[in-house]
Amino acid sequence: MSDEVNEEKKTYHFGEKLRDVREKKHMTLKSVAQAAGVSESLVSQIERNKVSPAIDTLLDLANALDINLEYLFEEYTRNRPVSITHKDERRTLNENDVVYKELSDSYSGNGENSFESYTVTIPVGSNTHRGLYGHIGKEMGLITKGTGILYHGNKSYAITAGDSITFSANLPHHLENTGTEPLEAIWFVTPSQKFNSN
Repeated sequence: MSDEVNEEKKTYHFGEKLRDVREKKHMTLKSVAQAAGVSESLVSQIERNKVSPAIDTLLDLANALDINLEYLFEEYTRNRPVSITHKDERRTLNENDVVYKELSDSYSGNGENSFESYTVTIPVGSNTHRGLYGHIGKEMGLITKGTGILYHGNKSYAITAGDSITFSANLPHHLENTGTEPLEAIWFVTPSQKFNSN
């Protein structure tokens, strides 16, 4: 579905970053090893890039050093290949009469940092469904055509073309078309909800 440019397999080393943080925090190999529940020898080998750590070991070391995982993986995300989704290759998802069209490949990212984007078209008198019970994350939408109401928890908000919306998705929510023409919007959700499960 998408074109990937200059794709190549890379080996990512975390040793230098782990050692640099440990030394700046004035921690010994022994103290880090004890905090992470691994051997001092293993920490030394990982710092010298002699051993590639298992993901659970890397998480334990990151916790021991209080390192943000984004810092460890920034080289990977910086070199992530470009993904292009052509207009005639977009995935479509239908919920009854509501139509969602994916704008780009959902970025799996790093757990809570994943996101997806799509257009949504709601016929007159209809509404979205999947948010009726709420879910973790946040949503942002830009209404490009029509008018409607966003229901969020026990409150409602009138919206029209040109309006943008941002809200926490943990409360029940849905978007209803109350106008006389299809309601169209561009939507962003984090973490991914719709297209990553299809």
